[in-house]
Amino acid sequence: MNLKQGRELKEFNRLYRELDDIYHEIALKSGLSDSAFLILYTIAEFGNECSQKEIADYYSISRKTINSSIKKLQAEGILTLKTGHKQERYLSLTPAGEALVEKCIVPVVKMENDIFSEMEPNERNELLRLTEKYIECYRRKLYP
Repeated sequence: MNLKQGRELKEFNRLYRELDDIYHEIALKSGLSDSAFLILYTIAEFGNECSQKEIADYYSISRKTINSSIKKLQAEGILTLKTGHKQERYLSLTPAGEALVEKCIVPVVKMENDIFSEMEPNERNELLRLTEKYIECYRRKLYP
């Protein structure tokens, strides 16, 4: 097989994987799977009463993956589920879950804020704009 990737695309893919690996390492150091880390991160970001559907849709993760992690987090006493409007299931942290978020998630969010603040506002905006443009182009090709 002979793949023809330009230098920039190779570097972009490498950087994407490196960032993904960084978050994987953070999750592992926290004793969490990637999906469990993301669930707790989302609840910390959006607050209790976050739905499974919202997490899956916002982060483009399969509901099956989210559901498996939620069951494990429930069994560990980290979160509870409540059925709400139209049978939607909402997640809430238990006191143990709140402590885990404070220990493992809050420091990551603070670090991310610090990292973003090291960039100039125009650099942050450009990063977001170009990443969004790349994703939009990708979606157009994937879903014509």
